[in-house]
Amino acid sequence: MAHYRAQHVGFHVDGFVATLTLMRPERKNPLTFDSYAELRDLFRALALAQDVKVVVITGAGANFCSGGDVVDIIGPLTERDMPGLLAFTRMTGDVVKAMRACPQPIIAAIDGVCAGAGAMLALASDIRYATARSKTAFLFTRVGLAGCDMGACALLPRVIGQGRAAELLYTGRSMHGVEAERWGFVNRLCEPETVLDDALLLAATLAAGPTFAHGMTKKMLQQEWNMGVDEAIDAEAQAQAICMTTNDFQRAYRAFMAREQPHFEGN
Repeated sequence: MAHYRAQHVGFHVDGFVATLTLMRPERKNPLTFDSYAELRDLFRALALAQDVKVVVITGAGANFCSGGDVVDIIGPLTERDMPGLLAFTRMTGDVVKAMRACPQPIIAAIDGVCAGAGAMLALASDIRYATARSKTAFLFTRVGLAGCDMGACALLPRVIGQGRAAELLYTGRSMHGVEAERWGFVNRLCEPETVLDDALLLAATLAAGPTFAHGMTKKMLQQEWNMGVDEAIDAEAQAQAICMTTNDFQRAYRAFMAREQPHFEGN
């Protein structure tokens, strides 16, 4: 995966941390048909990557992502028939599905504009670091569409609550960084010049942890949405028993007995 050659987004691996950069800063990093497809394929490939333990997604320049490109996407969509439109909306939804399905924790480093599909990329991430000046907007209604794009109506209420999600999805207004942190959308506010470095520091910390167990944590965070509490407890019992068979569990025990810090290897 370290040698993966992306054409429409930036991608590089340093150690066990992959940084994915949304490009075209002169237009606030909008998405195109090609970049949507590449993001979908990239996150699907990450599910099998052994050399990537954590992913950081960010935008080039002083913005995260302005959403679908008005010229390259919105215009052509007005000329598509229903099967063509459905193929597009399913592809964009597949990006979120692939992000949720890949085992690596995904950290979004957000500055400036984070709108439309860009807001959904941030929402589909596991952890979000942002700046006070960041502006997140689920602005689908601003272009005459429903607020239920790419899983927004399922994901956003679970993060910030039903009423707050409803307001943002109905109005399409911007949520600034301070409000986003207060509402629980953002985990931490950072300075613009350090937000990416702060996210990378957290990524390195997670990458040094028990990789298999992190993947299990992410899987259970996704799966337990559709479970009752008793079913979830049973599922976690199985997940934890599986993790107890790993070498990392043995390493942690030996390190504890020796009063040392464990060195996890992810197996």
